[in-house]
Amino acid sequence: MSDTHEPENAEALKRQLEMFQLIFESIYNGAMVTDTDGVITHFNKPYGQFLDQDPATQIGRHCTEAVENSRMHIVARTGKAEINQSQLIKGQKMVVQRIPIKKDGKVIAVFGQVMFKDVKDVGKLARELSLLESKVKLYEEELISLRSTRYTFDSIIGQSEAIQNLKKEALRAGGNHFPVLITGESGTGKELFAQAIHHASARRVYPFVRINCAAIPRDLLESELFGYEKGAFTGARIEGKPGKFELAHEGTIFLDEIGDLPIDMQPKLLRAIEDKEFERVGGNKVVRSDFRVIAATNQGLESMLATGRFRKDLFYRLNVVSLHIPPLRERPADIAAITQHFLAQTAKEAGLRALSVEKEAERALRRCEWPGNVRELTNVLERSVHGLEGGTIRLQDLPFYVQRGRHTPSRRQQTSLRETQSRAERETICAALKETNFQKSRAAQILGIHRTLLYKKMKKYNLPLRPLK
Repeated sequence: MSDTHEPENAEALKRQLEMFQLIFESIYNGAMVTDTDGVITHFNKPYGQFLDQDPATQIGRHCTEAVENSRMHIVARTGKAEINQSQLIKGQKMVVQRIPIKKDGKVIAVFGQVMFKDVKDVGKLARELSLLESKVKLYEEELISLRSTRYTFDSIIGQSEAIQNLKKEALRAGGNHFPVLITGESGTGKELFAQAIHHASARRVYPFVRINCAAIPRDLLESELFGYEKGAFTGARIEGKPGKFELAHEGTIFLDEIGDLPIDMQPKLLRAIEDKEFERVGGNKVVRSDFRVIAATNQGLESMLATGRFRKDLFYRLNVVSLHIPPLRERPADIAAITQHFLAQTAKEAGLRALSVEKEAERALRRCEWPGNVRELTNVLERSVHGLEGGTIRLQDLPFYVQRGRHTPSRRQQTSLRETQSRAERETICAALKETNFQKSRAAQILGIHRTLLYKKMKKYNLPLRPLK
């Protein structure tokens, strides 16, 4: 029975030897093998071509006769490999390796290989690696700029103690991976802080994905957050679509207006945040994503907990690092700093000469309550600069309500904060619509909100879609 298998075994052995021979002959920069006495047993064609010798005639010769300055016989004696050593051959320094081949702990042969035919090649490779490293750093910086965020902590302007302390706390948040909940009135700069935290974190080279929970229709919110598979619903893309959590892999997802998240979506969001996994709409495959969550709201979530409009478990999951941005009226010292920074930036971008604010106008800016906060202040400055004839904003260049000053009313005149905010929001929306002749896209851009949210606000305040004739 063994006779029938011998030809098959012999054929397999022959094929294996042919493969080993082909591998040895394909070693690019040349290779040879010697026995323990330094006598050459193998010598490949690339090495023969480089030395201008016939490989077949080198077999049986001592290594020192075939290759000048060879140390193969020494390595056979010491049993110690010599890696990336310099060897002078034909007047040029080469980089070689000499590796002892052992069996049962004893040297039975030595393998030698030319790694670089010229030491200069090593320097060239080092320069290429250095250039490649520089390019990688450059591309990383570009990636941060293009894919990540516009704002850093340097973008947060303010001299007040409240803002300085808040920046320090937010900077600490950039050094960890915990969820962050940012609260504050509309226009205080919640997204600016969110982007700055992302930019200061180890995730800065990865995406910063923003989703406004108030601007997306209720029936589309789940597919926006978690994506959908092909055919999941009418109008879905044929190939399906990844959701925001999937796109935020290794980066940060910013859930703006988290207080407007429908109650039925909250448990799904909680599960995705805790497990870092979810399923696309219409799919059954689990998608895993490593993301950091930063949420923001201008609503009082604590009061929403009491009325059951926001889940306690989701609140506690999000409110690990808590940052509250005080309104601009509580830090009037920041108004001048923000104004100066904005005007300097505007002049630089528009190629204008230096812009300034006269003292009387500056006092009016400080007196104003700014219910729209920094967003309202910059809007007023933009409008003032747009109609400016000289380089100085005067009192008469400011809107009438700012000129008049919006003083804090007496205790008997005070209305609820919500009423005050609503009235200011309605006035601001009306002003933006009037300024843009009711062009909704431009008005939304001026207000810094999504067009869908603008329509919702117009409906809320019963504002007309077109100018009244």
